[in-house]
Amino acid sequence: MNYRNLLIVLFSFLIVSCNGQQSDAYENITAASFADKIKAKSNAQIIDVRTPEEYTSQHIDNAQNINWNGNDFEAKASKLDKKQPVFVYCMVGGRSKKASDKLVEMGFSKVYDLQGGIMKWNAAGLSKPSEKIIGICSQEYAKLLKSKPKIMINFYADWCEPCKKMKPYITKMQSELKDQIAIVRLNADENKTIISDLKLDGLPVILIYENAELKWKHIGFISEEDLKKQLQ
Repeated sequence: MNYRNLLIVLFSFLIVSCNGQQSDAYENITAASFADKIKAKSNAQIIDVRTPEEYTSQHIDNAQNINWNGNDFEAKASKLDKKQPVFVYCMVGGRSKKASDKLVEMGFSKVYDLQGGIMKWNAAGLSKPSEKIIGICSQEYAKLLKSKPKIMINFYADWCEPCKKMKPYITKMQSELKDQIAIVRLNADENKTIISDLKLDGLPVILIYENAELKWKHIGFISEEDLKKQLQ
């Protein structure tokens, strides 16, 4: 084996080794597993990495708020016990993955990341039932669906990157296609009740109804071209 090939083999080995170490410390787990591991661990270290406003509106029991987008995440996280598991979550999983990677980098021995965030947690029925109605309720939603023969509902959030990418062409469609279909955008953070009732577990969400009957559902980013195909 020549010198160049030897370097390639060594470099590949180092990459595999590093990835292996990270996978040992980091684990992305389902809501059910997340809940089970928390129950099995006394005084579990649970971190909600969303904003204080998001945390106040709803959070997992005994979780502490360390905002990933704040300027003191590392300082606050360093006060946790690195030898004990840390349970991390956000709304849908984007921020918690970044926070988890930072915790692994800081030397935490085990980091559990809630797959799909608190939306998956809620959809799995793990949140405490609440009688408080936030935003549109089921009856109002049903009335909305009956207001037009064909209607598209777009659930979004201001912090959701795919939602931001889709906003320009969806708002454009609201005007361009108004004679063909009614397009309604609903902020998920301001309409938690219907999000829970519909058991939505991701963002953005597109729901297309005809005569109040659901005809098509999509979760995640979709291009303008592909979305228009569904509206034809």
